[in-house]
Amino acid sequence: MKNLSDSSGTLRTYNLRKLYLICSLLLLCSNVCAVGNKYDLVISRSSQELKVMDGKQVVKQFHIAYGKGGNGAKRILGDKKTPLGVYKIIKFKGDSRFHYFMQLDYPNLLDAWYGYKNKIISATEFKNITTAIKHHKVAPQDTKLGGYIGIHGLGDTTEQKLAIHSEINWTQGCIALTNEEINDLKKYVGIGTRVIINE
Repeated sequence: MKNLSDSSGTLRTYNLRKLYLICSLLLLCSNVCAVGNKYDLVISRSSQELKVMDGKQVVKQFHIAYGKGGNGAKRILGDKKTPLGVYKIIKFKGDSRFHYFMQLDYPNLLDAWYGYKNKIISATEFKNITTAIKHHKVAPQDTKLGGYIGIHGLGDTTEQKLAIHSEINWTQGCIALTNEEINDLKKYVGIGTRVIINE
């Protein structure tokens, strides 16, 4: 057992290592729970593509727009960046202003760990996120890490909107397809479908 008389710096390092181990175990468990969906979604921000994958085979491919905040991982509310990493679909919303919305489990454990380690979120917020994930609930969406990240359509469509979508990354951090494409994508996904977002 760790000696409690150690300096606060050593104790803090010990606690951070312990939290990291807990995060790693929870992440492993959450990935195991996602096994069973036939398809994965693999998103490349650099090529602006979403691929529906069956193992190594590309089943379907779509053009996407992503967060107008540019390159790099999403770290904080309002940065307008799309997260990088491995996520899962956790919720569907059919009456979205963007036609249809597939919510991802952002922030996940690694996002929460980064946020806590870099003092973006508090220890209480970190605990609330990890507890929600452990119990298969939606993590709090109102911390400084941001939330409500997902895949959605365009909503009311005009020629101008379609032109912008084809040329510009315009979202607040989500991944966008046309309404027709999101309707097509629906048949390949379910709760727990893995979504891998790469640079």
